[in-house]
Amino acid sequence: MDDCGSGGGIRKVIMHPEHATHFLAVEDGQPSLEESRFAVISVPYERTVSYGGGTKLGPAAIIEASPQIEFWDEELGIETYKQGIHTLPPINCKGSEKAVFDRIEKYVENYISKHKAFPFYLGGEHSISQALIAPYIRKYGKKLSVLHFDAHADLRESYFGDERSHACALYPASKDVKVVQVGIRSVGSEEKDNVNSGNVTTYFMHENLDIKKLTPKVLKSLSDLVYITIDVDGFDPSVVPGTGTPQPGGFMWYEAMSLFKAVCMNKKIVAIDVVETAPMKGSHISEFNVAKMIYRLMGYLTVSKKNK
Repeated sequence: MDDCGSGGGIRKVIMHPEHATHFLAVEDGQPSLEESRFAVISVPYERTVSYGGGTKLGPAAIIEASPQIEFWDEELGIETYKQGIHTLPPINCKGSEKAVFDRIEKYVENYISKHKAFPFYLGGEHSISQALIAPYIRKYGKKLSVLHFDAHADLRESYFGDERSHACALYPASKDVKVVQVGIRSVGSEEKDNVNSGNVTTYFMHENLDIKKLTPKVLKSLSDLVYITIDVDGFDPSVVPGTGTPQPGGFMWYEAMSLFKAVCMNKKIVAIDVVETAPMKGSHISEFNVAKMIYRLMGYLTVSKKNK
């Protein structure tokens, strides 16, 4: 299927993009991992969701939606896919909770020791960020900080007796490195003492509605090396309705992109995870918008001098 995109000439995608198994599904096949600037790694784990389910289906849905993105980025004026995007097979998320988390950690450790392609990890529920972030903390130590985009603080020590719950996603990292939270508008009474405490800087959404004023505060709070974890419920539900625990009043599209762009331009980003997409029957809005966000983030990293 040939498609003349705005300003981008002719692009080619596979004949049936709804069956895509790699990001963007370029007809000529994806480049090798060694030739690629970016890697897409699915982590379809779901075990502790506390309301709506379906996050384990998120990675495949995002990848299936991705061929509908125009290859030419209208904001940046580039065809980011030419940098090379390689989609790896999903991480095996079967087995006990401990076994899966150990497997994810070992996978990430192996990946960052052997490969240079910048990784985008696609979840799955937010609990996986514990296992994804840990190897980067071991590698970079306190030089690393985490930008946490979310509606929820996720700072419980445990939830219903489970320390690996999605509600505890950022608690372990917060004990070792700076965690800067944006979009927060839901905090449990048992975790309220952990926000704006210790290594955590929390920018509540209701106090930071002016993104232009928020952005320099976020940049100042982060270190030069940043891991970004994006729970899609950080967006307002009108942008990404397909998520398990939506909250009103989140980031709109251009607000979030403005913040992400500033961070990518001013900080060295080591990895990004995108979690909690839960496809909705009869709607492709969520997975398409998340896929476009990922492609836009790839574009920001491509043009960023900090991330050359």
